[in-house]
Amino acid sequence: MVPNKDGIIGNVLPLRDFLAGNTAIYGKFGDSNYFCIFFDMFMFDRIRTLLQKPLPGRAAHLEMAPESRIESLLVETPEQVAHARKAAVLILLYDIAGETRTVLIKRPIYDGVHSGQIAFPGGRYEITDKDLTETALREAEEEIGINRHDVTVLGNLSQLYIPPSDFLILPVVGGMNGIPKFTAQTSEVDGILEIPLHTLFDKRNRSTTVITGKDYGTFHAPCYTIDGEIIWGATAMVINEFDKVING
Repeated sequence: MVPNKDGIIGNVLPLRDFLAGNTAIYGKFGDSNYFCIFFDMFMFDRIRTLLQKPLPGRAAHLEMAPESRIESLLVETPEQVAHARKAAVLILLYDIAGETRTVLIKRPIYDGVHSGQIAFPGGRYEITDKDLTETALREAEEEIGINRHDVTVLGNLSQLYIPPSDFLILPVVGGMNGIPKFTAQTSEVDGILEIPLHTLFDKRNRSTTVITGKDYGTFHAPCYTIDGEIIWGATAMVINEFDKVING
């Protein structure tokens, strides 16, 4: 039990427990019972601090990379991917009933390399974007209907090159107070998945799947299986890096 700056005595939880859904700090202030959710202040500050430390980057990406991607990822240099088209995705964090969640989308079935895949909301950099952070916020606003101005940007993960679409993506991490109201952009989004972080980071949800596509043949890929959906490729690689940042 420790007092905070306001003299409130409470149980202060480590970040790992905090992100697993134990976001409440209970205590007593004078003669009154005290209860408060410190999601916006306490959690955001901790994640921002963690994202300022050296990122695991390639080492984390390799753990969830498809077998067809490992060899090129091992030798890839920034100069080799400098030609790539720039893009960004948003890892949005928010709290529902003391449970920290993020949101992913399911792409529609279409004639393209990412048809039907699970991804973070995001897309390509536009010349009107100030930077890639604005790209992530703008694309998330368009695809899932959030107000970009309600998002507190906390930092970013390592950039990741996606050979099939020739995109170099920047994962941006942001937090939102309150419960978001999502509206899918039907031309870009076939479904919205709200996933608790403790579920996303649960090693029991990891396995290997066989991927077949007309643009890249058949191969094995590490994946996450959550609510019947297979999450693989760049999205799985980004999730694993975020897991390493939060949980070490």
